[in-house]
Amino acid sequence: MKVEQLKKSMRILSVDDSPEDVEFFRLALAECDGGHILSVARDGVEAMEFLRRIGRFSDAPRPDIILLDLNMPRKDGREVLVEIKGDPALRSIPVIVLTSSNAPEDVLKMYALQANCYIAKPVDFNEFISVAKAIEGFWFGIASLPGTVSWPQR
Repeated sequence: MKVEQLKKSMRILSVDDSPEDVEFFRLALAECDGGHILSVARDGVEAMEFLRRIGRFSDAPRPDIILLDLNMPRKDGREVLVEIKGDPALRSIPVIVLTSSNAPEDVLKMYALQANCYIAKPVDFNEFISVAKAIEGFWFGIASLPGTVSWPQR
């Protein structure tokens, strides 16, 4: 595992309408090594405003990864995923679907829409910690993310 990369604070955007789940994930992240920065969008409309730096999100940081719930008001996670993957400026940001549904049709549909990962939300806090550590270990330790690589000079 790339220990030096784990020490860097990574920017995570959580798109979730459940304040309880967001708080569980925030507390679980505190148990991890990275001191990550967690931004929150309460629905798909806010998520797209955040990602496109519109209105009150004009100074929003570009996230290294997005945690995306599926069932939300105004614009659901499916619609958000289609928009993200259809936008050349956003499509390289990995999207982890983190939702309560474990229905096979949802899993297949999200991968067909180019989700990078699908995780069913844990039901208790200790499981949230395990998920947060697994996300940190893989996405911020093993995987190379677009925002962390330097492109060669020509």
